Amino acid sequence: MKHPYRESRLERIPLIGRWLAGKLTGAPVVAVLRFSGVIGQVGLGRRGLTLDDLADPIERAFKVSRLAAVALQINSPGGSPVQSALIASRVRALAEEHDLPVYAFCEDVAASGGYWLACAADHIYAESASIVGSIGVISAGFGFPALIEKLGVERRVHTAGESKAMLDPFRPEDPKDVERLTAIQEDVHAQFKDWVRERRGARLGTAGGTLFDGTVWTGRRAAELGLVDGVGNLRAVMRDKFGEKVRLHPIRAPRGWLQRRFGMGALAGEMLAAIEERLIWGRFGL
Repeated sequence: MKHPYRESRLERIPLIGRWLAGKLTGAPVVAVLRFSGVIGQVGLGRRGLTLDDLADPIERAFKVSRLAAVALQINSPGGSPVQSALIASRVRALAEEHDLPVYAFCEDVAASGGYWLACAADHIYAESASIVGSIGVISAGFGFPALIEKLGVERRVHTAGESKAMLDPFRPEDPKDVERLTAIQEDVHAQFKDWVRERRGARLGTAGGTLFDGTVWTGRRAAELGLVDGVGNLRAVMRDKFGEKVRLHPIRAPRGWLQRRFGMGALAGEMLAAIEERLIWGRFGL
């Protein structure tokens, strides 16, 4: 998807273009941060959205001249709750420090950790067909004890600590391990719900008990439930809020170093990570 903002010729002048454009037009400026992809470490050699990568662009967004607001473009199926919380907290801290409003715009999907990020904003908008919500916690994996028994493989695990080998995929599932995992998930889920309630407050509606059970909704239905404030896109909403002359200022994240791949092992790891990421998006039909 192309970015909705097209830079003018003046703005394309290296180093001073945007500064000159702002001085000459006197228009209010909205800094735009794009959060697109899975949140956290996806797999070997493949990293999604993390605070380590986003800290600098987030800081730069709040230092733009003539700044009227910061906008978050979100297209994420979720991922790490820790990285979701870290990124959202950094956005909130800077918004309060600079006393600036933050707007979030959900694109194809803002689900699970993606919606956690959206709640860092003071106001959330979505397209009518966006996928929004999934306020829950998931853990998935595979078990292979029957397979290694069939192959004649002996599994040897030695631990100091009863729970050190919790959920080992090569051993039969232990009900105690499942109970411990469930307790962790419920704790994280409670933190997620507290965050949504804190940020959305009285705007939240009810959905027959399904608001916090991991259900997803279209953007139009999410607006009815109070998960978002309305249906709309970045350009239209920002013009409505700040006038026709508002300038959208994209904040580009620096490109990372080219990943080095050594042999088939690294290539296989990259392929597995890509498959894992595809499966996460696939949960939402994307």
